[in-house]
Amino acid sequence: MPKPKPNRRKKRPSLGRRLGRSAFVMRLAAFLIGSYIGFVRRTSRFDEDGPGLARLLESWNGGAPMIMAFWHGRLLMMARFRKGPTLRRIHVLISNHADGEIIARSIEGLGMSTVRGSSRKGGYAAMRELHQVIEAGGHAAFTPDGPSGPCMHAKGGTIAAASMGGIPVFPVTFSARRGPVLNSWDRFLLATPFNRGLYLVGEPFTVPPDLDETAFEQWRQRLEDDLNALTHEADRRMGRPRVEPPPPRVRGARR
Repeated sequence: MPKPKPNRRKKRPSLGRRLGRSAFVMRLAAFLIGSYIGFVRRTSRFDEDGPGLARLLESWNGGAPMIMAFWHGRLLMMARFRKGPTLRRIHVLISNHADGEIIARSIEGLGMSTVRGSSRKGGYAAMRELHQVIEAGGHAAFTPDGPSGPCMHAKGGTIAAASMGGIPVFPVTFSARRGPVLNSWDRFLLATPFNRGLYLVGEPFTVPPDLDETAFEQWRQRLEDDLNALTHEADRRMGRPRVEPPPPRVRGARR
């Protein structure tokens, strides 16, 4: 006689995981994050500078479409870079996982719009939606190393979106005089209240269409180099030590 199959009961998620997926907990976390960002911005002085600042403000105020790119670890205060009705026209690409949901709700609470997707799930649909946003005269924002790194290494999504419509890409970053750099994959800078900070805008560039593999990689590398140089300069001005990107992963190596 065949042996009876063991009764394998499906393992229930832990209490912490279930709470993390709770709509109430997500709303509460988004509210607290948004309140913290607003408090830091109100109690701190943030200056704006950089070779691309004048052109970014021209696009911002004039309604010309643009793409902003900044590292995931500098996401915190980017939602408060500027205020006003233009903020709603900025669409930030946010990943589909639970942490992304909290970030999306926080950003939306501060006035920005979001597009859900990532390099793994929902990427094609998200890119199409962002392309439509750009064609309609809106602005797109990318964290090129998101949603899971490697830190400060650019993926190709920003370049692909820019190449679709010939839209200028503005590298942007922020730094602050006080606040820890967390031991997270993205080396997240947590600016503290009553601070001094700096938004730095790099020189914009326009990506041509119909790139071959070699040209695409050159533009991707340019974005990565520009963002790293900009972030190092912002940290230097704020008296912070440099945050260095980890060595690039070798294909075929074990994680």
